[in-house]
Parts: sequence; C-alpha cells; structure tokens
Amino acid sequence: MERFDYVIVGGGSAGCVLAHRLSAVPSLRVALIEAGRDTPPGAVPAAILDSYPMPVFCGDTYIWPELKASATRTAAPRVYEQGRVMGGGSSINVQSANRGLPRDYDDWAANGATGWAWQDVLPYFRKLERDVNFPEGELHGGDGPVPIRRILQADWPPFCHAFADGMRKNGFASLQDQNGEFGDGYFPGAFSNLDDKRVSTAVAYLDEQTRRRRNLHIYPDLRVERIVMEGMVARGVVAVARNGAHVRFEANEVVLCAGALQSPALLMRAGVGARDDLSALGIDCMIDLPGVGRNLQDHPSLTFCHFLERRYRMPLSRRRASMTAARFTSGVAGCDASDLYLSSATRAAWHALGNRLGLFFLWCNRPHSRGRVQLVSPDAAVPPRVDLNLLDDPRDVARLAFGVRMLAKIVEASGLSHDPRDFFPAAFSPRVKALSRVGTRNAALTSMLGVLLDTPAPIRRALIERFFTGGQKMSALLADEHALESSIRANVFGVWHASGTCKMGDVNDVMAVTDNAGRVRGAQGLRVVDASLMPRLPSANTNIPTIMMAEKIADAMVARRYPGAASSTTSSTVVGR
Repeated sequence: MERFDYVIVGGGSAGCVLAHRLSAVPSLRVALIEAGRDTPPGAVPAAILDSYPMPVFCGDTYIWPELKASATRTAAPRVYEQGRVMGGGSSINVQSANRGLPRDYDDWAANGATGWAWQDVLPYFRKLERDVNFPEGELHGGDGPVPIRRILQADWPPFCHAFADGMRKNGFASLQDQNGEFGDGYFPGAFSNLDDKRVSTAVAYLDEQTRRRRNLHIYPDLRVERIVMEGMVARGVVAVARNGAHVRFEANEVVLCAGALQSPALLMRAGVGARDDLSALGIDCMIDLPGVGRNLQDHPSLTFCHFLERRYRMPLSRRRASMTAARFTSGVAGCDASDLYLSSATRAAWHALGNRLGLFFLWCNRPHSRGRVQLVSPDAAVPPRVDLNLLDDPRDVARLAFGVRMLAKIVEASGLSHDPRDFFPAAFSPRVKALSRVGTRNAALTSMLGVLLDTPAPIRRALIERFFTGGQKMSALLADEHALESSIRANVFGVWHASGTCKMGDVNDVMAVTDNAGRVRGAQGLRVVDASLMPRLPSANTNIPTIMMAEKIADAMVARRYPGAASSTTSSTVVGR
C-alpha cells in the first residue's frame, strides 16, 4: 500500500492533464489509475492514431462494453461508448476541437459557477492548444500540448464543396474559425490532430519527459472499485486488477476523473448522494447530496446519409473524412441563437459500403432535456442505469424537426443528386454498429453491398428502403409533421457528450455537488474533475472544454498548495483555492 498526495481515478481527457500538471511540482506524489490499457509513446495502437475514428469506436477493446444508456423514456438500453483506455474519450472520439461559444461559459458564471465566465476560461483554452492555423492573437494559443488544425476549403474534396454550396445557397455565412467567430455559418471543423494522426490527452500530456518524473506513478489496467471513506473524509481508493487482485492506494486527496457516468457512480457507492436512493440499496449515506447523478445532459442527435456518385467519393487511403460543419438557429421559442449544429463526413464507415455514403450529424446545442445516472446495485461490477431522457423537453423535438427540414434544403441545393430519394435517415443502430466492426467477414459483406448500391437507381433505392430505412422516405417525413416527430423520437440518440452529473455551483444550490473547483460539498479530500462538473452542456463536443476545465482546476490546486507555483496564466482566473 502506497501513499500519494493525489490519486487520480481515470486517465481520460481530464486525468492525463492533472497528472501532467500536478506532477510538474517535484514535491507532490501523484498516482494516475486507468481501467484500460496504457498507450505510451511509441506504442500507441495504429487504430487509435488513425484520423478516421470509427473502427476503434465501434469495437469493444477501448470502451466499457457493458455500459448502456436509454436514449428516451421508451427506448431500450444500448451500448453507450465511453473510453476505457489511456486518454479516455480523447483516444476514441472524432477528434473534434470545438470550444463552444462565449455565452455558454458566461451562463455558467451567471448561474452560480463563479469564475467560469468566458474571460475566465479563455486563458485556459489558449493554454492547452497549439493552433496550427491561428497561432497568434488574443483568442488562440501557439505552444500548448494539444495541436489543433483544420482542413481549409482549398483542400476540401468535392463532397465538402457540394455541401458548402448547399449551405451558401440557404443563406449560411462562410466562417474560417469556429473557435473564434461566434455567429451562425459553416466552417472547416477544428480537430486535435497533427500529421494526420490523432493527438489524445495521453499523447499530448503523458509524453516521455512527463513519464520519467519520479513522483508520477501510472497504473493502467486497474479498475477502481470504491473510494475509501472515513466518515466524510476520503482516505484513498481500492482498485482491482484484471487477475482479480486488489490494490489499495492511500491519498491526501482523491480526484475523480472517470467521466460523467462513472464518477457519480463512484460517489454513490461511497455513500455520497441522495440519502433515500442510497438507503434503498443498503448503502450508508455519508453525505446527503441529491444532485449526484442528476442533471445528465447529452446532445440529442440524428444521422442521415446520402448516396454518393463516384465523383463525390474519397479514396479510403485519405483517412480524415469529417471536415465541414455549421451552426444555425432554429428560432424555436425559448431557445438561444446558434442552437443547432450540423457536421458532415465524406464517408459513413470504413468499408466499401460506407465509402459510397456521405454522412450528416445533426444535434441540438444547449439541450433543455435532463436525464439521470442511478445505481442499481452497490456492487462495483454492476454498471449504473443511465437514462438520457433526450427528448423530455418538447423544445428539443421542435428544434430537431427544424434542423431536419433545413438539412433537406441544404442537400437539395447542394447538387449531390438529382433525386431526393438518394438522401435518407440512417439510425446508428446496433445492426449498423455490428456491421462497422473491422473484420474480414464485414469487409466482404460490405463490399458486396457496396457493389449493389452501384446498380441502376431503381434497384439502389429499393435496397436503401429495404436495408436502411425500413421503407421510410424523407419526402413523406417532410410532408407530415407527426410522422417526422415520430421518426425523431424513434431514432434520436446521444452523441456521447454525457455531462453535468456532479455539477459545480453556488453553496445555496441544493443540486450542486461540488464547489467551483470541483471539491465535493461536505467532504474532505475528495474532488471531481471531468465533464460531470459542467452545469450546462456547452455548444460543443466535450473533449476540449473538459481539457480546459482540468487545466484551470490544476492551476488552482497547485496555487492553493504552493502560492506562486501555478502557471503564468492570469491569476484572476484561478478559482476555488
């Protein structure tokens, strides 16, 4: 049994940042525990480095295969892909480097998360990034650990230009920097990638020099079963290895970086949560915090495909498929501007079938619906119940309906096809996921299906209706409001941006789980630093905002112990010392 100043649970987007920043102080002993495998320099699997993420995402090597979520109140639970590998979500995601909008963070501060307004967080967005396209100026950083780049319009393939034409003809403005121009429009998507290789937080923050620090100890393939509590004081954690052996770590402070589904579950098993819920499972409540596991948010999302003529297809050797995206406004009452996000990919999957299909992702920014994470057993081997409740608020349904209609107009104006039947809804179903697993059988099957798509148009469209849409036609959905709503409810899913389940906030907010530096209310030696803290989901993929939060809180943690030892990032932005 070893003792550390900090034991970090989870080597994901936040955990790697904290391990790097805290261990930079030689007097601090830091342990980083990750349930999945390590990816040290020179040994990062090719599937993780790949610019095209779907093969690694659709497998079960780097995720929690038993973790499931229900998209809506009536939907059956489905696997909800969360990273179980060093780097966490940053090792399996689409590598989007989207910050969100200034209003997202100003809203955090206005609703109790003091110190987290846009001007407070901007220095940490700059600190984390090495922006390849915009390295200078007040909005971007040029020497941070995470490289961020874009594929600019001059290098777009024909599909992207057609998509841009459709948006321009529908009044969308052309923007160059989604992280520096904050209105509606279309733009080259920013992503955390260099030399056409993924840069996860494991790559960016756990480099060779960091790993050589004698005060940093990295423990992969260890799953933390429980937090050791003595009353309201966290003393350490107990973890289990793949061979079943148990290991105990003593800590002055336990820092949960296990993500918005696992961090609240760990708290609840430790007796931190709603008293009645814990008592019903036979768990002694140490700290009564009803907000633990509540306020769960994800972006409600839909996917659509378009058959691509040969001139719009991209060689499989060109790995980066997602290059263009857009923000726009639904105008639904009670919703904000720029409340919809649309991204496109020149390839729907890694195989021959996917290469004949363009892919569109549509989601609601700043969703109004809220879900919940609940324990179903005190046993750490039993995953929590996850109810996303994506469409509980009718405004989210109305916004998606507007977005579908707008997407149809964009596609119609794009010139991708002369027949609207080549554009169709495509649910990211278990069947599609199974077909997306890399293997010789799927390669052969999808090659055959791909050939069939190149048959004459009537046969192709019959195949699409038979195998992809179940007879559902876009024209029918667009003509019938009730049919469109039913289709949205049947096909909506979360886009893997779980957040908010241990939200930070003001001391007077009974649903706030932590203070504004992630310290669990009522506890000693216990902190949360991951997407769980987000009071409200930003208008962005969660990876870059989570890294920003870890950078900011790490600065506060170091400054609290060693005033003057924190980074040169402006001291006015350091919270919760």
